Amino acid sequence: MDTPERREEPRSQAEIEDENRRIRRLQIMMSMVMSVICQDSSLTLEQASELVANTKRAALAMFPDKEFAYDIIYKPRLQRLMRERFRLQ
Repeated sequence: MDTPERREEPRSQAEIEDENRRIRRLQIMMSMVMSVICQDSSLTLEQASELVANTKRAALAMFPDKEFAYDIIYKPRLQRLMRERFRLQ
């Protein structure tokens, strides 16, 4: 059985640097959101849920074709924080 090889075109240094910048920006954003969920005692469940939804929208705006990666990397972390913070089942 022949499987087609996935061939990626070579990327320029500028494209690589741009992607690295976006990755770092995403990491900082996620860290800040998680800190707010953990530390802001006045944050309601509705506000936290909206924050999580906005975070996903921002991440997908930066990386449109990476929803699966978001769902396996960040979604479980955010769900765990929401369960711990608001004592959800």
